[in-house]
This record gives sequence, structure tokens and C-alpha cells, in this order.
Amino acid sequence: MTTNNETLTMLKELTDANGVPGNERAAREVMKKWIAPYATEIETDGLGSLIAKKIGEENGPKIMVAGHLDEVGFMVTSITDKGFVRFQTVGGWWSQVMLAQRVTITTRSGEEITGVIGSKPPHILPPEARKKPVDIKDMFVDIGATSKDQVLEWGVRPGDMVTPYFEFTVMKNPDMLLAKAWDNRIGCAIAIDVLKQLKDEKHPNVVYGVGTVQEEVGLRGARTSASQIKPDIAFGVDVGIAGDTPGVTEKEALSKMGDGPQIVLYDASMVSHKGLRDYVTDVADELNIPYQFDAMPGGGTDSGAIHITANGVPSLSITIPTRYIHSNAAMLHKGDYEKAVKLIVEVIKRLDRKAVDTITFD
Repeated sequence: MTTNNETLTMLKELTDANGVPGNERAAREVMKKWIAPYATEIETDGLGSLIAKKIGEENGPKIMVAGHLDEVGFMVTSITDKGFVRFQTVGGWWSQVMLAQRVTITTRSGEEITGVIGSKPPHILPPEARKKPVDIKDMFVDIGATSKDQVLEWGVRPGDMVTPYFEFTVMKNPDMLLAKAWDNRIGCAIAIDVLKQLKDEKHPNVVYGVGTVQEEVGLRGARTSASQIKPDIAFGVDVGIAGDTPGVTEKEALSKMGDGPQIVLYDASMVSHKGLRDYVTDVADELNIPYQFDAMPGGGTDSGAIHITANGVPSLSITIPTRYIHSNAAMLHKGDYEKAVKLIVEVIKRLDRKAVDTITFD
């Protein structure tokens, strides 16, 4: 596949949509719009994960390709008398990337209200305090209100979603794409494009393109959607760490943007299934599809929950090297995304019952 204007439009719509854990509706609707033309049927699980099914061989093995719909963000917890909004993080944040960033509060009615994350100004802090990062608990969102009553009048209330504001951008180097929520709308895009590439292909299985919910707070939608699907094989598609920025050593992160998707050997949630890992890399080697190995002592993907569902599911995480994840804007290389789609499609075309049985007992 090559990234055309239609694909860029899809990526823009996916990443511009707002959806923190527990509030993924807008992102789910975008994914549903783009995946529906290639699905035999679409359903959701009880938590709201999107499950798009494409039948190749009706009695063939079930193959799950899962990206998560949610992005890291915040939730309104209270409003001060002077009209400032207190919040808590939903998903992992590093305090140093938060201050002075523009955010969007989405009210119950769907209205989007612009705010900025603020704190006590450094000019009035003692010298030692200026040298330390501001604690997240001391930050607030300023939406320009003058009182609590005005904030409530605008429809903002505790529980409302707060998301980073950033518009999808194609960089001067058009291979580089900048957006919020690559973690993990790129996984959702991969699931969509896998079904799209299989639209007119005969394949010996039933493929499920899944947009899971609440990954950033504990891989929750992966667990419920896998329980509903009962897959034979699963791929968690997500972002990984790109180690090609200044100051990052190869010991800390090996992968480089543009060198292909990452095959994750190990992370804090899962040891990758050896039989499936070998099968995927053999296909990549046969077709000269570049890939990189990655291992992360911290973090995890939906594969971590899927692989221990029921009596166990052979699973593998395939990720896209990405810079600046869990911030207002992240960057990835569209070639890595294209290669990930191609690799997964070619693997699925070969995954008949015999291949799955061989993998399962390898």
C-alpha cells in the first residue's frame, strides 16, 4: 500500500478525534466509519470496544488485530470558586510536557471548550522551587472563566473529558506525520487498512479488526473484546519508542523511524509467543519486508491482556517507532505504518488451521 490522500484524511480524522479512557465514543465512530466498508459485520463489547469481523473461511481460525481507541488525557475533578478547573490524569503523563499546553474540555452536550494548563508562575517562586518540575497536582486548566458559576453555566462539570489539542500535520518531509493520539490511533488505522487490503483477497480465516477501549488504564477493553471473540491468534498493534533522537543511546532504545515496524520480544505485560514471532519474521524475511526487534522493560500493549484470555492466545505486539508519545504531539514515519500493514496482511493470508496449530504448539 501507499499513503494517498484518502489515507491521510483517515489518519487526520482518527487523530483529531478526542477520546480518553472511558470516553472513546468519538474515536470509535471515526473508526467505524472507515472500517465498515470492509467488514462483514460490526459489533461492540460491553465496555465499548469496536469489533469489525471479516470472514474469509467461515470455519477458519480467528485472527484478532487490535489497536486501542483511547489516548492519554485528563478528567475534570473539581472547579474552584474563581473558575479554574482541577483535573486528574487519565493514563501516564510526564509533568514536564504539560504546562502551557492547550487542551480541549468536552462537555456532556458535546461542546468543546478551549483551555490551557497553568500553574503558579515561576517569577514568584523561591529559587530552589524554580529548578524543580511542577507537580501535576498543582496544575489547573484555565478556560478564561471568572467564577465557578460561569464554568457551570458553560456546561463543564466533574467527569468531563480533557484532551490535548493538536491538529494532524504532514511535515516538510512528507514521510513524517505529526499528531496527537498516535498512541494509539495508528493501531486503529492499521486494523482498518488490514481489512481494506483483504477486501478482495481470499484468506483462510476470520479476521477481527478491533478498536479496544481503556488500554491506557490497564488493557481493559483488550480483555473484554478478546473474551467476546475468543481468537486463535492475536496481534496487538501500537506505538513503540523511537531511539533516534539526541541523547538516546542504543542501549536505551534501538529502533529508528523509517526502518520498519518493531517486533516486540518482551515488555512488562508479555513475553512474545516464540512460534508466532518466528512465523511473522519468516514471512517478513521471505518478502523482504524490513522490521526491527524491540524489548521494553516497562510498558505494555493490548497483547498483554489478550494472551492470557481464557486458556491462552498466541500473541505478538507489532509497533510503530514513534517520537514524543504521551505528550500533546507525537511523530512517526508513514513508511513504517505501511510496512506494518503489508506484513500483517501477508501473514494473515497464510494463517490457515494447519499454520495456527503449528504455531500454537511450537
